[in-house]
Amino acid sequence: MEFTLDSGNTAWILTASALVLLMTPGLAFFYGGMVRGKSVLNMMMMSFSAMGLVGLIWLLYGYSGAFGQSMLGGLVGNPFEYFGVNSITDEQSLMAAAGVPALVAVAFQATFAIITVALISGAVADRLKFSAWLTFAGIWATLVYIPMAHMVWGGGLLGPDGITSGLSTPIDFAGGTVVHINAGVAGLVLALVLGVRKGFGKEPMRPHNLPFVMLGAGLLWFGWFGFNAGSEFAADGTAGRAWINTLVATCVAMLAWLATEKIRDGHATSLGAASGVVAGLVAITPAAAAVDTYGAIAIGAIAGVLCAIAIGLKYKLGYDDSLDVVGVHLVGGLTGTVLIGLFANVGEGVNGTWYPDGAMNGLFYGGGFTQLATQVVVALFAIVFSGILTLVIALALKATMGLRVTADDEVGGIDLAIHGETAYEHLASTGRIAPREPAYSAPAVRPTSEVKA
Repeated sequence: MEFTLDSGNTAWILTASALVLLMTPGLAFFYGGMVRGKSVLNMMMMSFSAMGLVGLIWLLYGYSGAFGQSMLGGLVGNPFEYFGVNSITDEQSLMAAAGVPALVAVAFQATFAIITVALISGAVADRLKFSAWLTFAGIWATLVYIPMAHMVWGGGLLGPDGITSGLSTPIDFAGGTVVHINAGVAGLVLALVLGVRKGFGKEPMRPHNLPFVMLGAGLLWFGWFGFNAGSEFAADGTAGRAWINTLVATCVAMLAWLATEKIRDGHATSLGAASGVVAGLVAITPAAAAVDTYGAIAIGAIAGVLCAIAIGLKYKLGYDDSLDVVGVHLVGGLTGTVLIGLFANVGEGVNGTWYPDGAMNGLFYGGGFTQLATQVVVALFAIVFSGILTLVIALALKATMGLRVTADDEVGGIDLAIHGETAYEHLASTGRIAPREPAYSAPAVRPTSEVKA
C-alpha cells in the first residue's frame, strides 16, 4: 500500500503524544503528594526514571517487539524487525491507514509504555531500592509490557484472530488490559514479594501534600484526552466520541467516589476527588470509543464506587499496596474491560482497524453474552500472564540483588538515604529525616484515606 500523508491526523497524533508524555510527570506529582515527606523525591524519581529507561528500550527494540511480525504463537513480535526504528518506512506504520508516519506512531506508543511502567511504582513506595526499581522496570517492560502490547494491539494472541476468535473481537481501545490490568497485577505481585512498610496498619501514613495530589490528578486528566482520543489514530468523529466519554465518565466517577466517602465516612475529601478522577479515567480507557454517553456514565459511576470500596482491601487482606495501584488501576481496569461486554454500542464497528468483525454490541445493546465472554477471557488471561511473569522477575531480583532498603533507611527516610537529598529542608535533622514528621495534619478519618492511586 502506498503511503499518503495526512497532515491533520499527523498533527493530532504528535499533539496527543505530547499530552500522554505529560501524564508521567503528572503521575509523579500525584504519587509524590501521597507519600510521606521523607519519600517524595524517591517517589517522583521512580516516574522520571521510567521515562528515561523505557523510552530508550522502546526505540531500540520495544516498538518492534510490540508491532513486529508475530513470533512464539502470537506472544510477541520480532524485536529485531524495526530495531532502532531507523529503517522503518511509513508504509510499515501502525497508523499508515490514517496517513500518520511511522516515527509518529513509534512516538505515540512510547508514551504508553513509559506510563504503564511508572504506574507500578505506587505499589512499592517507601521501601524499594532504586537500583532494584530500575532493573525491574527494564526487565518488566521487556518481558511483560511489550508482549502484552503485541498480543492485544499488534495482531497477537489477544487480537482479532487470537484465543477469542470463536467468540468475538476483544475491545481494548486505549489500554484497559495492556496498561491498567497489566500494571495493577504487577503492582500487587511486587508489593507481596517486597512485604509491608514498617508500621503499616499501625502508624498513620498520610499524604504529605494534597495540593500535589490534586495537581497531579489534573495533569493526568488533561493528558488522558491524548491517551484515549489519540488512540483512534485520526482526528475524526470517533476521536471526538472518545474525548466526550473520557470527560463524562471521569466526572461521574469523581462524584460517585465522593458520595461513597460521604456515606461511609462522613467526609467528601480532596484526596477522594483526585482518586475518583483517576478511577474514572482508568475505567473508560478500554471503552472510550466503544460505548455511548449513557454507557460512559454507567462505567464512571460503577468504577467510582467499586474503586472507592476496593482501596480498603489491603487492610483486610494484609498486603501493602502503598498508593492503591490495585484498588484503582487493577479494579478500574477490570471494571472498564468487563463492562464493555454490557455497554458496548459499536453497531457496524467504530473503526475497521480496531473492530473488523462488525457488530459487537454488549448485552444491554442486543449483543447477547458473546462480547461479555470475550472481555472476561481476555481480562483473565492478562491477569495470569502479568502475574506469573512479574512474580518470576521479582523473586529473581530478590534472590540476587535484593529488593528492599535497610530498616534504618526506611525509617530515617529513603530520599536522604538513596538520593542524598531532601524535598523539604525543615524535615532534615542531623543528617536524617525524623521518622514521624507532622507534615500533614488531617482530621480523624478512615485509615484508607491515606493514599489512593
